[in-house]
Amino acid sequence: KAPVEVRAVPTFIQDGAPNGYYNRAALDGSRPAIYYINLKDTAEWPKFGLPTLTYHEGIPGHHLHLSLQQETDLPMIRRASFLSAYGEGWALYAELLAKEMGVYENDPIGEIGYLQSALFRSGRLVVDTGLHAMGWSREKAIATMRSIDGSPETAAATEIERYCVWPGQACSYMVGKLTWVRLREKAKAALGDKFDIRAFHDAGLQSGSTPLTVLESVIDAYIARAKG
Repeated sequence: KAPVEVRAVPTFIQDGAPNGYYNRAALDGSRPAIYYINLKDTAEWPKFGLPTLTYHEGIPGHHLHLSLQQETDLPMIRRASFLSAYGEGWALYAELLAKEMGVYENDPIGEIGYLQSALFRSGRLVVDTGLHAMGWSREKAIATMRSIDGSPETAAATEIERYCVWPGQACSYMVGKLTWVRLREKAKAALGDKFDIRAFHDAGLQSGSTPLTVLESVIDAYIARAKG
């Protein structure tokens, strides 16, 4: 039910901010959710990337899962929590879900943005691991990121500096997405004709942010209920 607004990243933080991010609505309804886009240098952020970013940050991504979480009767600590592997995993899964829904069928340029996002995510896995497991320098990580996704040096530097101070966060996106996809396939295999993707999503989202092992328990319980 929460509204969402699109705003530019404030100029005083845009140099260190990512290209886009989401702030959930206030729990008391006093402020809407905000989807921020960084306009520091629009040459770094071509329009063809905006649809995929919007599905990630808006609906069916963060705005959907975080708003639903806040509107449940869960304990406050769970309504207000955010676990990266669960939440970013869902948002990355939401990018895939949007494609499966056919949003790019008449938008080949938008589909290029989807593929560019996939390159960006793969690059994040490499440089996060390189920095924190292999001791790479900042400069090597920037060069590697650019060689994978073709991003401008300034954009790559902003991302790498974010990863330097947040070990494992970039990897958590893909770990979470792969878990959501695996659990969906698990439910499909177990339920056959009884599988309903809407019920699967309801089960996973209405639990609120959980560790991925708990999410699997939630989906197992959904499977047992759906089997009757």
